[in-house]
Amino acid sequence: MKKRFLECGKIVSTHGLRGEVKVLPWCDGPEALLPIKTFYLDKGATPKKAEKCRVQKNMVLLKLEGVDTPEAAQALRGRVLWLDREEDTLEEGQYYIQDLIGLTVEDADTGEVYGTLRDVSETGANDVYHVAFPDGRVQLVPAIPQVVERIDIDGGRMLIRPLEGLFL
Repeated sequence: MKKRFLECGKIVSTHGLRGEVKVLPWCDGPEALLPIKTFYLDKGATPKKAEKCRVQKNMVLLKLEGVDTPEAAQALRGRVLWLDREEDTLEEGQYYIQDLIGLTVEDADTGEVYGTLRDVSETGANDVYHVAFPDGRVQLVPAIPQVVERIDIDGGRMLIRPLEGLFL
């Protein structure tokens, strides 16, 4: 089952005198947070409207409704921000990392189960999937079209065609 609320960043410090906070984004980049109208605290329990949101270097400067002083902003330091998946849209072929974690990884041709997707690393060129095998080994799988045949979030599986020599 997909989670309704997804972690999207962490408030790391304050900015200025009007209650803005600096957010370290946990997504493809800081620009991904700009269209979000409402952020949530407390795992989705506390909505906060975004009054202003802009990128500064690799961070997001965010002004939340009701947070109007540096002291109020300081009280949020270290808190995780969440987004409501129903208020966000993904393009075709894009997935939330949190939805990928836990997928069963299978061979697209033979149906052999390799293991479970445990983590995703962002390398710049392409993501890399960490697949935990039943014997405890973790193998890295490049998230490229030549390898990843299909991702079925609802079915809980990922079908891959390993490149020759990938699983030695």
